Formats: sequence, C-alpha cells, structure tokens
Amino acid sequence: MRMKSLLAMLAVTTALTVPGLAMAREVTFTTNMRNYGGDGAYLAYYVTDAQGKYVGSLWMAGGKAKYYDHLSGWTRATGGNTGEVNGITGASVGAGRSLKVTVDLADALFDAGYQLHIDAAVEDMRDSPNEIVVPLTAAGSGQAVKGTRYIADFTYKQ
Repeated sequence: MRMKSLLAMLAVTTALTVPGLAMAREVTFTTNMRNYGGDGAYLAYYVTDAQGKYVGSLWMAGGKAKYYDHLSGWTRATGGNTGEVNGITGASVGAGRSLKVTVDLADALFDAGYQLHIDAAVEDMRDSPNEIVVPLTAAGSGQAVKGTRYIADFTYKQ
C-alpha cells in the first residue's frame, strides 16, 4: 500500500521545519505481524519529540473510529482526536500478515531525538500501547525492531 497524503506530510513537516527550507524524504514502514490467533490488528503510527510530546500521526491501520480508544498511547497523545487520522487510514492487519506504507517525513525528524511509536490493539485481546518505539535515525534505517505482543518486527527504510 502506498500513501503520499499531503495531510500526513503537512501534519509532521510544517510543525518542524522553517518555511522555504522544508525538505522531506520518502520513508517506507514495513510491519510484520505475529500469528497471534485473533482478528485483524489496529495499528496507530505517530511521532513524539525528544521530550515525549506528540508531534503528529502518520498512519492508522483500521477504519472504525469507535475502536481507536484501544490504541491508548495514541489516544492519550492526541486526546482522542480522530481528525488526526483523516485521510491516512487503511484496513486492519491480519495475524501473520504484513503492512507496507510509504510516507513523506521531514528531514528534520531524523537524528534529532524524535521517536516513532506504534500502538496495537486486537478485538477481545489485550491492547498493546507502545508496541514499538524506535528513534528516527539515519543509522536505524533498515534495522529490524522486535515488537512486544502482536508485531513480529518493524523496519523503516529511507
């Protein structure tokens, strides 16, 4: 799945760059799910700064907003504002499946203390806030990170 949403790019890039100097790069997220034996997982991808303050949402896997409150890290960060993911949602991700999403991220996010978070939730199973938390660094590109419950591994590539 390829996503080049102007909304997603603006939500993250304009808050972090000086007008006229904004540079962005395509980054591909690959999330491989474990065979956890349940329904499709909802996944929220969002960025925080070096102090842990919410910066912006990048992608939401799962389209029914009534389930977003189970993504508790994302809900806490955004105050549950579903407007944060308008235009940047896709289907939930089944057990044993993979999700590949490409987004535009501001160059200023890399090697500056920003972190990518992925929250996961599966119906009738335990929620997993901060299933993945990874610093956005040039050196981290292509390096697999293991999840804690539903995600087998996650990588991002610039």
